[in-house]
Amino acid sequence: MRDITAPLTWVWPEADVEGVAASVLSRELGLHPVAARVMANRGYRTPDAAKSFLDDALTGLPDPFRMKGLPAAVERLVRAIREEERVTLWGDYDVDGVCSTALLTTFLRDVGLEARTYIPHRLGEGYGLNVGAIEKLAAEGTRLLVTLDCGITSHAEIAKANALGLEVIVVDHHAVPETMPPAVAVLNPLQPGCEYPTKWLCAGGVTFNLCMALRKSLREGGWFSVVKRAEPNLKQLLDLVALATVADVVPLTGANRILVRHGLEILTAGVRPGVRALKEVAQLSGARITAGHVGFRLGPRINAAGRLDDASVGLQLLLSKDVERARPLAQKLDAANAERQQIERAMLQGAIDQAQGFVDQGARGLVLAQEGWHPGVVGIVASRVVERFHRPTVLIGSHDGVWRGSARSIEGFHLYDALKSCEHHLSKFGGHKAAAGLSIDPARLDAFRESFHAVTGARLSDEQLIPRQRIDAVVQPKELDVKAVEALQTLAPFGMGNPEPVLGSRRVVTSPRVLENKQPGLAGHLKLTLEPAPQLDCIGFGFAPLAGVTEAPVDLAYQVSVDEFMGNQRVGLKLKALRAG
Repeated sequence: MRDITAPLTWVWPEADVEGVAASVLSRELGLHPVAARVMANRGYRTPDAAKSFLDDALTGLPDPFRMKGLPAAVERLVRAIREEERVTLWGDYDVDGVCSTALLTTFLRDVGLEARTYIPHRLGEGYGLNVGAIEKLAAEGTRLLVTLDCGITSHAEIAKANALGLEVIVVDHHAVPETMPPAVAVLNPLQPGCEYPTKWLCAGGVTFNLCMALRKSLREGGWFSVVKRAEPNLKQLLDLVALATVADVVPLTGANRILVRHGLEILTAGVRPGVRALKEVAQLSGARITAGHVGFRLGPRINAAGRLDDASVGLQLLLSKDVERARPLAQKLDAANAERQQIERAMLQGAIDQAQGFVDQGARGLVLAQEGWHPGVVGIVASRVVERFHRPTVLIGSHDGVWRGSARSIEGFHLYDALKSCEHHLSKFGGHKAAAGLSIDPARLDAFRESFHAVTGARLSDEQLIPRQRIDAVVQPKELDVKAVEALQTLAPFGMGNPEPVLGSRRVVTSPRVLENKQPGLAGHLKLTLEPAPQLDCIGFGFAPLAGVTEAPVDLAYQVSVDEFMGNQRVGLKLKALRAG
């Protein structure tokens, strides 16, 4: 959690936008005034723009054939299907890679091709392709290799695969290198010349577009009549796309919003046996699944196996055909997640101590490293450090003498570009503007840290190092009823690029009360009752140190929800920021 006593820049909406544009949206589209203000302040300032955002019909998805490389990928896969070739799907070990692999495996199985799968071991093999495994797959008869959530930078490995008689299709979404790999087709919306409009798909989203195009091509070629199979119901695969998209923290706008909105419905229904078992261990059986559930409860469990040991457990779970077989796998993932949480807690304090030392020296970017830090958990801990210190952070750990790291960024700082400036110190790296992974020779650590400090020092201003609290709409507490909260829910799913709205109220009179935190050593909570009627309650978890500020009218930033108790509904507020009004 961030230091709530540290400086914070409040960003309030423009008054004319709230007044004029929001009024038009409310009148023309019938939106609740509070929801209309949020949309206007997020840039949807005309009825057409707002309607386009709110339209979440699957028919609104872009034509997949607008994606560069798709016709060649479809042609090659159709040939593999018709000729029953040996195809191997190589997925990354995170949620996106595992879900993409499960997605394409399921689709190919439904059209009559049993593809092999390969998920590298995170600690033993590292990220991306490796020559040893490629040689083994070639020797076992693979003729077509499809990479999922990796491969865009694997030029040498794909060249080796070609030399061994393997053709390769790359399905990826990470930053595109200057030289493209020698593949039959590369699917990545970020590559130059790609006309697909949603650029920040995850690999699961790219894979779904591939399946859409494959189904169309097979249909037009009469395949389903020949093999007497029903066409795959692609909507039933959207649970995998939603898991991948939310867990990979890509913007929930454009095609991503449509895919996730429908995917959450499939997750809620629990159509997939492995998902039902996963929901059981996450204590979500019967719950209406939200993006938050995916990000904090379902996704981490799938990720946990790959972070600590073998990501193929998650793949087996998602491909399970009955719940009884899926349950032991889900329980294994649940245990791995608990172990991951324990390791994370042990690493976090050491990382914070290191970070504080560099911050005290004026560092604008952080490179933290320690032998024994688990390489599978460094990404999560890096995110916690960014939340605490609001600086781009690289966290590096070791396993069997191999040093690997994960990096996380802040708003306005392109992490991949920064690492590229330091690449002469790195053995390998890849990623995008918000997150990246790398490997490094420990002898180069100090030089890399010095280089990263120089890059962040040159590219980050003092202002960028202060976290921002954006207010999506200014409201009077009396405007907040159940209808207002329900109207805001029409903007969901919430996540990267479409965060849960934060509302702001100025100069509010409150009655404060400090509540004890049941976790030893942590700050207490602050409960504010807003005056006058309807006397809403606003809870600030860990905000007790700011209790003294509430003696006078205050400015509040908060999120809203509807709480239900004994059949009665009541609007509740969750405090995000507080200052003297």
